[in-house]
Amino acid sequence: MSVLLKLTNVAVYVDDTCLLEPISLALKQGEPLTILGQTGSGKSLLAQAIMGLLPDGLTVSGEIETFGKVMTLEERQALWGREMVMLPQEPWHSLDPLMKGVDQVKEVYRFVRGNSPEKALAMAEEDLAQVGLAGNGHKRPDELSGGMAQRLAITAATAGGAHVILADEPTKGLDVSRRDGIVRLLQTRAKMGCLLTITHDVEVARQLGGLLLVMKEGRLVEKGEAASILDFPQDAYTQELIAAEPSAWSDITAPIRQANAKDLIVANELVLERGGRVLFDRLSFTIKQGEVVGIVGDSGCGKSSLGDALLGLLSISSGSIVRSDSTAKPFQWLKLYQDPPSAFSSSVSLGQLLDDLVALHRIDESRIPPLMAKLKLPAGILERNCLSVSGGELQRFAILRALLLDPVFLFADEPTSRLDPITAKEVTQLLVELATEANCAVLLVSHDPDLIQRTCHQVIAL
Repeated sequence: MSVLLKLTNVAVYVDDTCLLEPISLALKQGEPLTILGQTGSGKSLLAQAIMGLLPDGLTVSGEIETFGKVMTLEERQALWGREMVMLPQEPWHSLDPLMKGVDQVKEVYRFVRGNSPEKALAMAEEDLAQVGLAGNGHKRPDELSGGMAQRLAITAATAGGAHVILADEPTKGLDVSRRDGIVRLLQTRAKMGCLLTITHDVEVARQLGGLLLVMKEGRLVEKGEAASILDFPQDAYTQELIAAEPSAWSDITAPIRQANAKDLIVANELVLERGGRVLFDRLSFTIKQGEVVGIVGDSGCGKSSLGDALLGLLSISSGSIVRSDSTAKPFQWLKLYQDPPSAFSSSVSLGQLLDDLVALHRIDESRIPPLMAKLKLPAGILERNCLSVSGGELQRFAILRALLLDPVFLFADEPTSRLDPITAKEVTQLLVELATEANCAVLLVSHDPDLIQRTCHQVIAL
């Protein structure tokens, strides 16, 4: 079994600070390798170092050998698309916002694989059907749900037939059936090459099998066969990571609803159509102050659209929505986005964004350090912009920004999809505490029924 990618003492630094300790590994043809670990553990840095995509200011040491040859950065970049491909953590970073989805896949078959326009279109349509996007190829990325955009990005990236596939959190934001389908798709595409998958999803690591590396805070803590490590973890951190999966939660229970809680939102016979399709029909429910309400359903079924409608960001087709808290300011009706980059400007630092928020709403700055500590956000993150931090760190910063505004209603759209199980559990606890302590209603969207079952007063299934 030939080695297609080999790393020897590869490390990543910013100035003299080591962000990723030296790591060595070998990816063999047909053998998957998965890196499991906490948000911010250095998993994505490793993939970026391999591809030559490290942010400015970061340097890499050690040797990266591809197809039996130690290659320079420029030599590896020449392999992009044809021999090496990286599936980015955020689909919006790899998709053309103005191009139809089917055309984005078609272009790969046309210009990378050299197929005729007719054959390229047929192959693109077949690929989209395999990932559940049949009938959606005519839509632009902004017309798709986060999960649908993720499937489109994966399909476009793997259409070129690259032999080395680096997949950075490829299943985040997907429901269980779609997640399992993406795992099978990656396994199929990687049979003739090698697959390195970065994930915080223990079940994805279990399904992929092969070799498993567990990382924490930029260092390797455990290495071996996936089944062996996940069934009999030796390191305390690995044990904690597995125990934090929502299916294993036993200490998070929905708070008792206050007897005198007032109705905050009353939705009556809602009908919502998008793109000529009815997402939900004659849907009625009530959300009370301090209540945690869960929304579950497959990707693309209308979960995000429902939350947007309740916030007044999307018009309903018929029915009524009554919001009863007349004392709340508009900025206290908030949304945590499924894809945090869409909520931040990349032209300034996160610290500047926070300073602007403090100045605009006259927030007590002393509240910031305790919240940052609770969300495990290092002070140094404030010096970087939204493109220079991990997806998980950016999501936790988004939660920090929302909490500082003392919301009365918080629509949390897959708020833990980018977080490892340990941090996801802590963030979910924080949202539940917000509902009970600040009397804030939380609308929680998740693809994980176990998480919803253990945190919510009522569940809306779409």
